[in-house]
Amino acid sequence: MAPADCTSGDPAQDPLARARLAMVTGQIAARGVKDPRVLDAMRAVPRHEFVPATLREDAYGDSPLPIGHGQTISQPYIVALMTELARPSPSDRVLEVGTGSGYQAAVLSQLVARVFSIELVDPLAQSAASTLRRLGYANVTVRSGDGYLGWPDEAPFDIIVVTAAPEEVPAALLAQLKPGGRLIVPVGRVWDVQDLQLIEKDASGRVTTRSIIPVRFVPLVKRRDS
Repeated sequence: MAPADCTSGDPAQDPLARARLAMVTGQIAARGVKDPRVLDAMRAVPRHEFVPATLREDAYGDSPLPIGHGQTISQPYIVALMTELARPSPSDRVLEVGTGSGYQAAVLSQLVARVFSIELVDPLAQSAASTLRRLGYANVTVRSGDGYLGWPDEAPFDIIVVTAAPEEVPAALLAQLKPGGRLIVPVGRVWDVQDLQLIEKDASGRVTTRSIIPVRFVPLVKRRDS
């Protein structure tokens, strides 16, 4: 895992660090996220490093932000909630579908052994990989590709986190989830309100689905040649 202190600032000297602590207290813990490891990861990862420079002052607000190419960085509470629902353990291997800015991958990297992240938009994949490398998240691997296909060469995964909304859960992702694994995914039509789902696969391979909350994500897009 990336060192927990590799990205944190001193709240006494750094207004962004103070804003990050306030974000965790007021936006995340106050809404019921309780896992102390998740809260610590949200305190440690500098969200302002994952947004455009012109939006840094807004990085710790209670909203998603645009990151270019029609994509967004998710609302901090949603990142924390999805992470908590995944129940990450230090030995877990995680697939993230939709790297975006790299922020969700950075949060997950604090909590698991390896993160494999796929991004359809090549410039975003390159930018996120560069940011994660610069900040020292050495246990994250990013590649450009079609998230509907998953990452078969690295499967199976203990956890799969999807940060864009398909209309139906991709069969390849279910197939690449380990028995005992958790898949967190927003499901619904393009630009409509979607259903955040926690999908679990038991030891026998049986899949159960639980609806969590209504959400709104950008659509999960297929690569045209896939």
